[in-house]
Amino acid sequence: MGYKILLFDLDDTLLDFGANEADSLNKLFEKNGYTFSDELFGVYNSVNKQLWADYEKGDIVLDDVLNSRFSETMLRLGKVVDGIAWENQYRELLGDGSQLIEGALELCQSLSATHRLYVVTNGITNTQIKRLKQSGLYEFFEDVFDSQSVGFQKPSKEFFNYVINNIKDFNINEALIIGDSLNTDIKGGILSGIDTCWVNIKSQKESAEIQSTYTITNLAELYDICIPLNPEN
Repeated sequence: MGYKILLFDLDDTLLDFGANEADSLNKLFEKNGYTFSDELFGVYNSVNKQLWADYEKGDIVLDDVLNSRFSETMLRLGKVVDGIAWENQYRELLGDGSQLIEGALELCQSLSATHRLYVVTNGITNTQIKRLKQSGLYEFFEDVFDSQSVGFQKPSKEFFNYVINNIKDFNINEALIIGDSLNTDIKGGILSGIDTCWVNIKSQKESAEIQSTYTITNLAELYDICIPLNPEN
């Protein structure tokens, strides 16, 4: 297939969100007088995952996720904190993190010479732009589509319809969605009729219901899927 338009997820596809998250959370809790232990991370992770799942189902809005995850986490531990203030601090710390997935920079630099690259993310506008610039990836992308700006989140058809309608000369048969999440990236591609590439670096469990067009276990494998395109086409 001659793909010309590559739609990249960001976190845990090109940027190592896990490393950034752990570092940022440790600094956040330390700044506010708490030791960030494994137990505390377990509580936070449970609260955060549930809030994001509710958001992706459309049950809550994005502000509900961001402004309550820390207050709900600490409330489970019997502490009352200003969730919005903590979120603002965390957002600053996250924005300073730009750890790359192995091979991401070289991949985007190479593919940008022959393909049109875009970011499609459920992240926050300013944070994601800042991280892209700090990582050195920003210059390789024609545009960044994030759920905060679009007004819808992956995997909704509305999100991808917005992307399709805002990319000049978009041809659905020449586009590929590349991401690590079956429930957002791959499902979104299926709902929108766009081919998908599941980046399964972390050996996640496969799904019988959500089948990706391609599956790779490291970014270097993407060359074999994309490179057949003649740069002059």
